[in-house]
Order: sequence, then C-alpha cells, then structure tokens
Amino acid sequence: MLRVELPDVPGSLGRVATAIGEAGGDIDAIEIVEHRDDGYAVDDVLLEMAPGHMPDSIVSACNTLDGVQVIWISRYAAGGNLFLDLEAVEELTADPPAALDRLVDVLPMTFRADWAARIRPDGDTGRARVLHATGAAPDELPWPGLTRAERLEEAEGDVDIRCGAPVDDQQAVLIGRRGGPDFLDSELARLGHLVGLAVTINRG
Repeated sequence: MLRVELPDVPGSLGRVATAIGEAGGDIDAIEIVEHRDDGYAVDDVLLEMAPGHMPDSIVSACNTLDGVQVIWISRYAAGGNLFLDLEAVEELTADPPAALDRLVDVLPMTFRADWAARIRPDGDTGRARVLHATGAAPDELPWPGLTRAERLEEAEGDVDIRCGAPVDDQQAVLIGRRGGPDFLDSELARLGHLVGLAVTINRG
C-alpha cells in the first residue's frame, strides 16, 4: 500500500501511475483519501511488485515527480482490495443488532489499519474494558474519554498510531496502525460518520 501526496490537478495521477509502472509496480486499486485546501490530494494506491523489483524503486520513481511525495509505503496485510465505506455500510445493515461489532470487524480493511476495538471504561481505573476487537488489538487499552473523532496520543514506547470516535459517553471505537501513517482529518471524519451510522442502524 502506497500513500502519496500529489498536486490536485488533471494529469497528476496519470504521471504517478506511469512512474509506478516503469518502476515495476502493477496497480490494483486507487482511492482518493483527501482533497486539501492547499491544492494537493492524498491517494492510497494498492499495487503488486513485479519479481526482482523492490518497493524502494517505487518510492524513488514517485518522489522524482514535481510536487509528488510518498508519505508511506508498506505491505498491506488486511486483504487484497480496498474496502470502501459503502461496502462497510452494507456489512452494518446485514445484521443491525450486531452493527457495532461488524463495524469493528471491517474497520481495519476500510482504513488500511492493523486493528480495531470497541471499548468502555473499566470503573475509575483509567483503563478500558474491551467489548469487541479484531485479533491484533492490544489486550490492554486506556479509556480515552472521547467526545468526537480524534487522534490519540501515543503512549511511551508504543508503535501504534491510534484514533477513535465515541459511540456514546460509555463506549468508543478505536483503530490503530503499527508505525503509521498518521490518520488524516478526512479519515477522522469518515470514522466519526461510520460510527454514527452504526449506532443508528443498531438502534433501528
């Protein structure tokens, strides 16, 4: 998975795609993650590398383009394609009573993250009790006390980049990425929207 910043003008994505192809990458899917007010966009590109080629060659090829910068590149282990928000909503409506748990299950694919969890405060300990989580979620999590979707501070020595959104004043949904990339404002907005939809569907 390649996350790239590029000028938000016609032809930019074509130049990036050409550079990726010439460097030995075969593009499977592209998703526009964010349109910025400064005239740039951020795209996620899922690609396969041709035998004998290294991801570094993709990074170098993209970074030589005017106005283009690779933000992140890593192996994508959460599935073979982009799981768009609309598909996530379809999952939620398939079983309304379990909508919140289904949301947690699909969030890693939807956001190209490593894990997701639904939590509640564990008394007055400052810790959280995990109600439902994907397999890679940490066993112990702090209670963040969220009032809106936002990024969470990293604990000392923690390699996870985290964000979360409140379900209500007693529950929250968190997602995490091992090492990055950072969650963008547009991703926070999407997370808050999806959690709100899951709550509405769950309550019927």
